[in-house]
Amino acid sequence: MPDAMEDRPALLRDGHGREVRYLRISVTDRCNLCCRYCRDEDVPFIPHENILRFEEIEKLIGLAVELGVHKLRFTGGEPFARKGFLEFLSGIHDRFPHTALKLTTNGTLLGPALDTLKKLGVSVNLSLDTLDREKYAAVTGHDMLPTVLDNMHRMLDMGIPLKINAVAMRGVNDVELPALASLAMDWPVDVRFIEFMPMGDTTIWSRNLFWSAADILETARRHWSLEPVALRRKGGEESEGKAAEERGPAKLWKLRSPDGTLSRGSFGLITSVTQSFCQSCNRLRLTAEGNLRTCLFDDTEYPIRDVLREKGLDAVRAVMLDAVARKPVGAEILAARHGPVAHKRMSAIGG
Repeated sequence: MPDAMEDRPALLRDGHGREVRYLRISVTDRCNLCCRYCRDEDVPFIPHENILRFEEIEKLIGLAVELGVHKLRFTGGEPFARKGFLEFLSGIHDRFPHTALKLTTNGTLLGPALDTLKKLGVSVNLSLDTLDREKYAAVTGHDMLPTVLDNMHRMLDMGIPLKINAVAMRGVNDVELPALASLAMDWPVDVRFIEFMPMGDTTIWSRNLFWSAADILETARRHWSLEPVALRRKGGEESEGKAAEERGPAKLWKLRSPDGTLSRGSFGLITSVTQSFCQSCNRLRLTAEGNLRTCLFDDTEYPIRDVLREKGLDAVRAVMLDAVARKPVGAEILAARHGPVAHKRMSAIGG
């Protein structure tokens, strides 16, 4: 991304001195899968009239970029479950060519979009919790693993920047760590295990699934030597704050096999529960129904859809600045909470 974008002043600064540069946008709460830890089948979808229109999202992106945001991630639900999403993404690229565009997807609907994603320079996070077909069907409710793996290999062959996210679940995919992490041995891809976060009041998978990062790391060390990945940028040393922004919340290691072979990609951990990364948090979340959320662990939401529709962008700017000023330290909220991480399901928040 051009330095000009990174050097723009950050006008979104919270009360803890953190600069907000990253906006995650849920374009829909709908998904063609039904992952057990994400949503329940009997939870109704948001009515279409309450979902932000694409033109409204574009206006909000314009405001965010004006305020110093230079990274956008589009999530769902499943982004490609919304009709017209690829055309919308192309339009955002054309209007904001110096803004980094990223995408989180389950990979099932990617096939027809891959050439465009390559052309636009979009980087992809692929949600993939298991390489076992029967287990995949049990977790997601659909037998679509072959399609996902085919699209994954097509992305790798095309050189589309790719990260694989696996929600770490004890008793579900813990035995698959060697197989999943081995993808990083063979391909230039980061394979990140995310600590399981019980989201929502009714999640049926909220008990006995937690598999801590420390235990995951111990398991990985039985198979490989782990060498921490040090981030270096042009010009030499990088401040820890800047490095954390570029790396995101993941802690990364190169894998070295017993015969001395070094992995092409990296093995990563996202310690959402056991080791907070709040000090470097630089993000906001925009839900599909138009609520601004400043922290995944905080249920406070700022409804900006109606503000936009009734009062315009200047009023939204005021709400956004106030929301960022009040952005909390999520680890403090988590430490005081007994029960779910948040009361909304992940599908309603956007991840």
